[in-house]
Amino acid sequence: MAKYIADQFEGELYDLAIEELPLYNGEESQRDLEAVKKLKTLVKAADGVVLCTPEYHNAMSGALKNSLDYLSSSEFIHKPVALLAVAGGGKGGINALNSMRTVARGVYANAIPKQVVLDGLHVQDGELGEDAKPLIHDVVKELKAYMSVYKEVKKQLGVE
Repeated sequence: MAKYIADQFEGELYDLAIEELPLYNGEESQRDLEAVKKLKTLVKAADGVVLCTPEYHNAMSGALKNSLDYLSSSEFIHKPVALLAVAGGGKGGINALNSMRTVARGVYANAIPKQVVLDGLHVQDGELGEDAKPLIHDVVKELKAYMSVYKEVKKQLGVE
């Protein structure tokens, strides 16, 4: 799903399966790690962010939470963020979305209202089904609308 979004909408993909972020421990020495610098730079430079996660035990993945722990309002303040989850087993994915929304609020991001949960019918053998694509396009369309006013919001609020 994340690769599809990056490819279709010309976004930058930060793949947690590839990037090597150590377990966040709050020590200042972690700020100097190249993977951390790259993550912070990408998020800060973006006009919008898409967070995608599988739902594990009624929450976002540990890898995503760990990566978000490296970030703060310095990177996210008022930034529009779209939330997407993949859930199997009929549990729905809403808890993963809610956990992402809670963390987004904690870093002063602007999690947009539209959100998407894809299930086993939408994703099979790692491939995105045709039924999923309009759902993703709709959430990205809303994200782009919020992105179009993001710079003006920052300007009016005096946020750098």
